[in-house]
Amino acid sequence: MFKFVRNIFSIERDSRFVARILFLSVPSALVFMVLVLLKLISPFLAIISLASVVIFNLLMLFPITFELQQIKKYVSNLAAGGDFDEKSMSLSEKDAREIVSAVNAMHSFWAYKNDALEAQTISDTAVLDSLPDPIMMIDRAGNILGANLSARTLFGKNITDKNVEKLFPSNNFNTAVSKVLNKESKSENLIFYIKKPSSQKLYAHIKQLPWLSKGRAVAVISIYDMTKSMKIEKMQSDFVANASHELRTPLSIISGFIETLQTTAKNDAKARDQFLKIMKEQAEFMSALIENLLSLSKIELNQDQRPDETVDVLEIAEDVAQSLSQKAAERKIKIKIHFEDNVPEITADKSQVRQLLQNLTDNAIKYGVSQSDVQINIAKTLSIPPAKSHKVALGEAVAISVNNKGSKISTEDLTRLTERFYRMQEHKNLNIKGTGLGLSIAKQIILRHRGNLMVTSTSYNGTTFTIYLPISQEEPNQD
Repeated sequence: MFKFVRNIFSIERDSRFVARILFLSVPSALVFMVLVLLKLISPFLAIISLASVVIFNLLMLFPITFELQQIKKYVSNLAAGGDFDEKSMSLSEKDAREIVSAVNAMHSFWAYKNDALEAQTISDTAVLDSLPDPIMMIDRAGNILGANLSARTLFGKNITDKNVEKLFPSNNFNTAVSKVLNKESKSENLIFYIKKPSSQKLYAHIKQLPWLSKGRAVAVISIYDMTKSMKIEKMQSDFVANASHELRTPLSIISGFIETLQTTAKNDAKARDQFLKIMKEQAEFMSALIENLLSLSKIELNQDQRPDETVDVLEIAEDVAQSLSQKAAERKIKIKIHFEDNVPEITADKSQVRQLLQNLTDNAIKYGVSQSDVQINIAKTLSIPPAKSHKVALGEAVAISVNNKGSKISTEDLTRLTERFYRMQEHKNLNIKGTGLGLSIAKQIILRHRGNLMVTSTSYNGTTFTIYLPISQEEPNQD
């Protein structure tokens, strides 16, 4: 009977509806049993009366049980994130309607809070990911709980599976982290050095999070890479030192001649013309020196930026040959260009490639034998020869060689050609003007392009500078 009633009225089996009916009917049943034993009523009348009581209890408890069941389904669906139309519920009891209203109000409140928290979390994550420096949050054991995009990029996507002490092989860093985690210090700041994956100077700020912060995070670590700024500082100091050293001689010469022209040679027209000529040469030298120093510094500052222009090497070589043709003609030197068919364009910095060819061709004219040829050869090559001091790009490349006829360069001089301000003694003796920065600039341009420079010199074929520049700056797929 009760199973039939449950099916008719869609009452759940575990709703205890039957148990409640039976429990409420037991006192009435006991009373009717006593009355039957005392023969005050007949058994038939007792059964009819008990059935009436059961039906009465059924009618009284059914609405409450049915509405509680609907409220239970409604709350369960809300808790599970499902959809449940509250309008489909038929609630006749005032208390049941008030319970549903209270549940709706609570659900709306927490839904709003959840949306606000989710929006704030997304906003905070976006802000942290936009920061250029790595930031990590750690728990009491030093395990990384969260990291921004910079940290994930630098240390890997699985950084949250690591302990922070395993990130850096530095005892000073690990000691500072331990102090903060053990509450011996609220914050620690330190500079430390690491050698792998590359030599770096890092600054770390480790700080406890407030006790009211949520979650398991107890400290935050921010890392700042000082390697580049240190490099820039060194470049600036080198620039000042080199510039002051190289400018001291021409300035002292100009200053001495000015003093002489103001005193002993004041009325000597011949000496004045001679001194002014020398002063002009020294001023031109200083101008070229400053221009080269600024160019070198600019190239070094952009060393980490990969070039992305499409460059026609043959076109640049022809432009350089045209621009230096007058200078070559003065020494009765001819510039000849030889190139293979279908030499591909390369990905490079056009202005820097031009400067590179200009410097090498200018040197070839300046230091070559008069009435000879400067040969520029352009060809495609399968790979770039490896370099000892830097990593070269993989894949195909374009080789550009510049050859002039002149005396053989010694092995000692060959190893020092790209040093700043280095000039061969032979060139100094011949009074050939130069700043000693042209090949240094060429070296830095080649380093930025991940190419290579090879120099050979023989007594019978002169000196050949060969530049290797990759066709693409992207690494080829390695199978």
